Amino acid sequence: MTEIGRFNELTILRLEPRGAVLDGAGLGELLLPAGDLPPAVRAGQVVKVFVYLGLEDRPVATRAIPAAQVGEVAYLKIVAVNDAGAFLAWGLPKDLLLPWAELKFEQKKMAVEGRRILVCVFQAEDGRIAASARLDDFLKDSAEGYREGDPVHLRVAEPTDLGLRVIVDHRYWGLVHKSDLFRTLARGQQVTGYVKALRGDGKLNLALAPPGYAKVDAVAGAILAELKRSGGFLAVTDKTAPERIYALFGVSKKAYKSSLGALYKNRKIVLEPDGIRLAPADGVG
Repeated sequence: MTEIGRFNELTILRLEPRGAVLDGAGLGELLLPAGDLPPAVRAGQVVKVFVYLGLEDRPVATRAIPAAQVGEVAYLKIVAVNDAGAFLAWGLPKDLLLPWAELKFEQKKMAVEGRRILVCVFQAEDGRIAASARLDDFLKDSAEGYREGDPVHLRVAEPTDLGLRVIVDHRYWGLVHKSDLFRTLARGQQVTGYVKALRGDGKLNLALAPPGYAKVDAVAGAILAELKRSGGFLAVTDKTAPERIYALFGVSKKAYKSSLGALYKNRKIVLEPDGIRLAPADGVG
């Protein structure tokens, strides 16, 4: 069944001067315009397209990639505002409507042209694709199926007294505690995170680096790779500023020091007063 608001793999029925006619299953025949066709296309070929309602609310196929599919959260720019709501740029010719009813009272005064807003893309009862800033209506506090150390997609929401509230895999709320924030993250930013703990109530505590030994191994590998790129020596020690360490390895100073200790213990590096050097067995040729 072809889904509106999502990517679908559809078969080309025939080619016409205006484009390719696709088998849209329950939606009937869909046109993929000639200017949007992949090279050397032929009838019978399967193409991956995004399906949405275009002008006159007719289903339209496109190979353009929108900022989000139905069920996903995105941080979108407001390009126009009128009595119907705010219109958001999302990578398709037809802007995405954020109806006034899908904004909380305190959000409405912030809905002005040029600003960005965090929204969930959904399909309304009439079949149209729309956006909602009422994220609590779409995201759950309790998660299932995760284990400690699992990598997850994070979208930054807002700071709290405890740390940073984030959206996990477009489906759940989660928290990165202050003690695990070793770099500044902006609202709407996307990063890879890791499940640090799944609490008894199902809520997720997240980290920005793999937990435990996995984190040490990952950082150790990054240190060795950077050493080899730099000719076997780096002017970085356990006393180097955290900002410099993050710029090189993308980790906190605490994670760096743990990995440095593991590398030294395993005789992979030599510690010198002004930096670290690859041990002879691991040196560059």
